Amino acid sequence: MEVLAGRPHELAPQLLESVERYRYKVFVEMLGWALDTPPGLERDQFDHGGTLYLAARDAHQQVVGTARLLPTTSPYLLGDVFPQLMGGAAPPKDPLVWELSRFAAVDFTAPNGGALGQFSSPVAVGLLEKAIEMAAEQGAQRLITVSPLGIERLLRREGFRAHRAAPPLIIDGHPIFACWIEVAPRCPPVPRCLN
Repeated sequence: MEVLAGRPHELAPQLLESVERYRYKVFVEMLGWALDTPPGLERDQFDHGGTLYLAARDAHQQVVGTARLLPTTSPYLLGDVFPQLMGGAAPPKDPLVWELSRFAAVDFTAPNGGALGQFSSPVAVGLLEKAIEMAAEQGAQRLITVSPLGIERLLRREGFRAHRAAPPLIIDGHPIFACWIEVAPRCPPVPRCLN
């Protein structure tokens, strides 16, 4: 797996289109999100020239994971669309805090590729490590993200330093929460029980 990262002017137009097609397949087709987006492509008001994209590709150059990083000093998903996930606290607006959004790691070519598999895949772990590295290069000390509860298991199991900003809420029938992720080395992963 390779992870390519950069702003739109730093990435090939074909890669950006592949990211938008992949995001459509994950968020609209697979997860059923009702998004106002062009047919076959997923992008929103937070996709612009300052957005930092990450795209994981397999050995066949197929996109198998994506993520988006935005500074919280400008408009971003949690602050503008889901501020209620902060449990009454103000959404961050700090140059040391960046938002991680549109995180997905579904390999549609794998036999068990699907929504649940993305939370345990090596692609998800590698993509998250790269996102943390890229955020650190931008001066970030913390990430904030809007996530489904499944991501919390990945974070804990793999030793990422993360915690809830507030209790989860049900939005459009899905339990989601705001999650802080420290831009720091991981703790040793939690060993899995062998039964």
